[in-house]
Amino acid sequence: MMNDPIDAIFDRIRQHGILPVIEIDSLEQALPLAETFLNAGLPLLEITLRTPVALQSIQAIARARPQILLGAGTVLDRPQAEQAAEAGAQFLVSPGLPEDALHWAQQRRLPFLPGAVTPNEILHGIRLGCRYFKFFPAGVMGGLAAIRAMSDPYPGVGFIPTGGINSDNLSEYLRDERILAVGGSWLAKRQAIAGGQFEHIRTGIVQALQAVRAIRHGRR
Repeated sequence: MMNDPIDAIFDRIRQHGILPVIEIDSLEQALPLAETFLNAGLPLLEITLRTPVALQSIQAIARARPQILLGAGTVLDRPQAEQAAEAGAQFLVSPGLPEDALHWAQQRRLPFLPGAVTPNEILHGIRLGCRYFKFFPAGVMGGLAAIRAMSDPYPGVGFIPTGGINSDNLSEYLRDERILAVGGSWLAKRQAIAGGQFEHIRTGIVQALQAVRAIRHGRR
C-alpha cells in the first residue's frame, strides 16, 4: 500500500493526527507561520483558498519549505484544483464532492479529500474511488456519533472531521479507528496569524501533538 503515492500522503496525515486548516490574509505571514509549524513538529498544512493570497502563500511555502506536506482547502472546481496543484499543493481538500476537480486529481494521482456528511454522499464518493472523506461541519452535523452511525455500512472508509474540533474534544475523535486525523483552525486562528502571535501558536501546536501521541499510544 505504501508504494501508492496517494496512500503514502494519507498515511503521513494519519501519523500526525491533526490537519491544520489555515487562512492567510497577508503573504508576509506565510513563511513565518510555516516555520512555526515546522519547528513545533507538525510539517503539515492545509491552506484554504478563501483569501486573495492563498495561492501565493502555497507557492511561497512549497518553494521555501518543501519538507512541509502542503494541501489546498476549499477546492470547489477543477480550475481551483489546477491552480492549487500548479502552486505546489500536494493534496486537495473540498467541503463537497466536485466531480470535475476529483476526476482531474485522480488522473494525476493527486490525493483528493472530498466532503461527505450523509450516507448517500459517502456511497457516491466510494463509487468514484474515494476512501477518505472530510466530515464538515463536524460539530453541527452530529460529530463522532454521526460518523459512527453513517460509516458502519462502509468498512474501510476513514474521515477527517473538521469544524468544532478543539483541544477539549480532540481525544474523543482520535480514539476512534474511523478517524484518520482531525482538522481545524484552532491551532492557528486567523486573528492570531494576522497579529503575528507565532510563539503562542507554537505552544498550542506542541501541546496538541503531545495529546495526539498520548491518545494514539493509548489506543494501541
